Amino acid sequence: MPGISPDVISHKLSISPSFKLVRQKRRSYDAERYEAIKAEVDKLQTIGFIREVTYPIWLANSVLVKKSSGAWRMCQDYTNLNKACPKDSFPLPRIDQLVDATAGHELLSFMDTYSGYNQIFMHPTDQEHTAFITDRGLYYYNVMPFGLKNAGATYQRLVNQIFAELIGTLMEVYVDDMLVKSRTVDDHLRNLSLMFGKLKQYNMRLNPSKCAFGVASGKFLSFMISQRGIEANPEKI
Repeated sequence: MPGISPDVISHKLSISPSFKLVRQKRRSYDAERYEAIKAEVDKLQTIGFIREVTYPIWLANSVLVKKSSGAWRMCQDYTNLNKACPKDSFPLPRIDQLVDATAGHELLSFMDTYSGYNQIFMHPTDQEHTAFITDRGLYYYNVMPFGLKNAGATYQRLVNQIFAELIGTLMEVYVDDMLVKSRTVDDHLRNLSLMFGKLKQYNMRLNPSKCAFGVASGKFLSFMISQRGIEANPEKI
């Protein structure tokens, strides 16, 4: 996964100098969590998402959350760092408007990016501020990790830029959830081709296990969308 070129976008923290620097004390975990952290750190280091750091001025602990699949998701406790960062007020789309604009189309394709936030690089001056502690050492992220205060706004800014010509007509995008819509079957391949052209141009990668192409209905932002309109999500009933 090559990532989005830093010339297009990178994530900046804009830390306020008035806040006290915080190095969190190392927490202890049970054996299962230790193994999960070890495996995740090995994977992230192998693919170049993290690297070792010495003398970091900010330091966070890892937090492990169990996925529905039973696997562990590792993220970092950036509570202290987030308090020192001003809020990025870049607007996210209104979910109700996106859903209304999607209903009534004959064919839909639902896409999800692969580790979407990790496809954006951290700004070089802020990489070391994402440092976290493990029982094997200290590491920081080269890429934008999940859990940073303004990560969602940075990602929305990126997709708005990439798909500017397509959003509202043949696409709807909410952070890393993307949808291609078509009034007729004949239009759908053309619309998908335009979308994939943009993905290829910017080196953005999708997660095939979370994509569905050319379907009559599907779930978008927790709503069931079809040609008939908006329907109740069976999982919520």
